[in-house]
Amino acid sequence: MAHYRASESKREQFRRYLEKSGVLDTLTSVLAALCEETDKPNNALDFIKLHLGAAGPEPAEAEALRTEMADLQQKFNLLMEENKELRNRLVQYEPSPDNETAE
Repeated sequence: MAHYRASESKREQFRRYLEKSGVLDTLTSVLAALCEETDKPNNALDFIKLHLGAAGPEPAEAEALRTEMADLQQKFNLLMEENKELRNRLVQYEPSPDNETAE
């Protein structure tokens, strides 16, 4: 009998923890949203993941984002190199601060 009360106490502590951290409210609202759906989704777990924010981008979308990021990184590197070259060329045409004070 004591074992039953100990585990019941642990369950009650865990329940309070979930309630205090907002997990119960969040789960309740997601399940309520699922209940209110007129067209129930084929996969309820995907619906829950999506509404909890656990579902990441689709693999095709993630691959497209990776490709776009690689392209943008390459463009960035080219622009940085061009900027460096233009700065070096600009230095050739600007008078140095030493020449201005000597005049």
